[in-house]
Amino acid sequence: MRSIPYYLLTSTILLSQSLVSETVNIGDRLELFVDDYLIEKIEGNVDHHMMLPEPQEVVYVVDESWEGNTSAYYSIFQDGNSYKMVYRGWHHDQNQQEVHKAITCYAESDDGIHWRKPKLGLFEWDGSKENNIIWMGPGSHNFTAFRDHNPATPPNARYRALSSVGNTASIVDGLLSFQSPDCLHWTYKDEPVITNGAFDSQNLAFWDVDRKEYRAYWRFFTEDKRIRAIRTATSKDFIHWENETDLQYGDAPEQQLYTNAVQKYARAPHLFIGFPTRFLPDEGDRVEPVLMTSRDGVHFKRWNEPVIPETAPKDRKANRSNYMAWGMLQLPGKPNEISVFATENYKSTTPGRLRRFSYRVDGFVALRGAKKGGTVLTKPLQYKGDQLLLNYLVRDGGSLRVDAYNEKGKLIGRSAALTGDVYDQPVQWKKRPQLNGGTVTLRFKIQNADLYSIRFQ
Repeated sequence: MRSIPYYLLTSTILLSQSLVSETVNIGDRLELFVDDYLIEKIEGNVDHHMMLPEPQEVVYVVDESWEGNTSAYYSIFQDGNSYKMVYRGWHHDQNQQEVHKAITCYAESDDGIHWRKPKLGLFEWDGSKENNIIWMGPGSHNFTAFRDHNPATPPNARYRALSSVGNTASIVDGLLSFQSPDCLHWTYKDEPVITNGAFDSQNLAFWDVDRKEYRAYWRFFTEDKRIRAIRTATSKDFIHWENETDLQYGDAPEQQLYTNAVQKYARAPHLFIGFPTRFLPDEGDRVEPVLMTSRDGVHFKRWNEPVIPETAPKDRKANRSNYMAWGMLQLPGKPNEISVFATENYKSTTPGRLRRFSYRVDGFVALRGAKKGGTVLTKPLQYKGDQLLLNYLVRDGGSLRVDAYNEKGKLIGRSAALTGDVYDQPVQWKKRPQLNGGTVTLRFKIQNADLYSIRFQ
C-alpha cells in the first residue's frame, strides 16, 4: 500500500480543524506570543517561556538633599525626540524615620540613559530654588504623570497625572486629577475623580490609543481587607470614570499585588503589558515584580516567577527595594531592544538608584522549542499583506520551519529551514505561497529555538 505523503495527511487534519476553529482577524498588526490567543494546538516539546530582561547600567541616583533613599514611583515616557521622568523625592534616616516630606521631581534625557536634573526655579528648598522640584502640594507621595496623546486634549493639558490624597477638611480619600501644559507647572481639581480604593501605591492612567479612551489602574483591598489587589476603570474626559472592575488572572494564585506598572506596548498597542509588584509581607516585606499581559485591560495572564529576581544584580532584597518603574522605551541606537527600569537600594544608608534592563524587542515571552522540538498550529488567521515577517532566535543545532495552509486546509507554502537571530524579517520560502490577503493557517516546527512575534506586511 502506498503511504500518504506527510503534507497531505497534515492538510487533511487541518481541513477538519479549519471548519470548526474560530478565525482570528489580525490584519497587518504585530502579534506577540504572550498568550494562547492565536494558537489552536501545541504538540511536542514546545511551551510558552517567560523571558527575563538583561540588567544594564544604573541610569539615575537620587542623591540630592530633597530626594533620598525612599525616592520611588518613577514614571518614564518619550516626548517627541526626548524623554521625561517624574518621580517622588523622599528620605528616611537609619531609624526609618522620615527626614523630610515627599515631594515630586522631574528629570529629562536625550537618550533615556543619561538624565539631567534641571534647575527649574519653581519651589524653594533650604532657601534655594535651584532644584528639579515640580510639585510640593497634595498628592506628592505618589504623583504619576504621562504625556496625553489624545488628539482632542487642549494645550493646557498636554500632560496629566493622578495622585492620591488623604482626608482633609475639603478633600476626601481618592485620586486627584492633575494637568499641565509643559510637565512642570501643574494644577488640579480639588475633588477626587476616583474614590473607591486604597491608594498608597503608584496609581496611574494613560490614553489608550487603540481604544480611544483613558484607562486608570490603582490599588485596592479585597472585600475581606486582607489582599492588596488592582482595579481599573475607563474615561472619555479624565474626570468621569466608569466601567470600574477588578483585574482577573484566570487560574493564577491569589497574591498581594502592590504597584501595577500597566501600559500599552507601543509596537502592538492592542496589548497591555504589566509588571505588578508582588508583596511578600511574611518574608520580611520583600517585593518582586512579575509579568502579566492582557488584550482587554481586565483579564490578564500573570506569570508566577519574578521577572527581575533579587539577584539582578544587587541591593534588591530590602523592604520594597525591587519595584519596576512605569515606562517602556525603544531608545535611540537600540532598535532591537525594549528598555524597562527598576529600583534598587531602597531605605538604605546610601541613595536609591534606578537601573535599566533590556528586553529583546517583542521578547517578553517566547514560544520555545526544546532540543527534541515540537509544533505549534495557529488558528485560521485573517490577514492583510503579501509577506510574513517573523522575530525569532535559533540556537546552534536548532531550526525553525513554517508551513502555510489556505482556508480549505491545503498546503500552499513551506519555508526553508530558518536559522540565526532575526528581527522582523520576511520568511525565506522553499515553496512560496501566494499571499495577497485572506485567511491562512500557520504551522511552526520549533527545535532549539525561540519564536517571539509574527506580522503580515
